[in-house]
Order: sequence, then C-alpha cells, then structure tokens
Amino acid sequence: TSRALDPRVVGDEHYRVAREVQRILQTYKSLQDIIAILGMDELSEEDKLVVARARKIQRFLSQPFHVAEVFTGTPGVFVKLEDTVRSFAAICAGEYDYLPEAAFYMVGTIEEAVKKGESMKAAA
Repeated sequence: TSRALDPRVVGDEHYRVAREVQRILQTYKSLQDIIAILGMDELSEEDKLVVARARKIQRFLSQPFHVAEVFTGTPGVFVKLEDTVRSFAAICAGEYDYLPEAAFYMVGTIEEAVKKGESMKAAA
C-alpha cells in the first residue's frame, strides 16, 4: 500500500474505489490455492464472482502506455483519472460482469472494453 492512498490526498471516491479494488484482488489471491487444488467449480457463487471481477481488474490494469508503444506496437492511450476511477468502480460493482475478461486487456477506457467485448461476442 501507499501512504499517498489517503482520502485527504486522493479524495473520498478514489480512496473508496482503490480500497475495493485491493479487497477484490486480495480475496482472489487467497482463493488461488483452493482453485489450484479443487478447481473453480468448488467455489461459492460469490467467490466465483470475486474471481471474475479480479481477473477483469487485472486485465484492465494493462492499459496501453505511450512508453511501451515501441515494444508493443500498440499506440499509447491517455485516460483521465476520473474516468479510471469511474471505470474501476463500475467493474467492482458488477456493471460489466457480462463482458468476457479478454475485453479488458490492453484497452484505455471502459468504453473501449465494452466495444471490444461486443465485437468478441459478435465474432463468436
């Protein structure tokens, strides 16, 4: 964790969303041994939801950066902080549970993830 992650520094909403993202990722990490031994089928429905959201969060953290453009060939994207916080809040709240996790990989905004997810569904 960071000392800068303080509601007096980042604001209440940013702090709340960041803590929820951390909680989801930590819960996922604690479930990984169970998943490795028993498989996803043995998880409760609530835990399966946490795993799905955590994997989407992990993919969404892979936003295309300008400095990596020379290595990836993918143009970098600038996303406003407010849009990033709003997007993570929506993922945590389950607003994008219907999208495949691959839709969240290497996109800038949540709108790009939705568009990518819809085109993936259409192609399937």
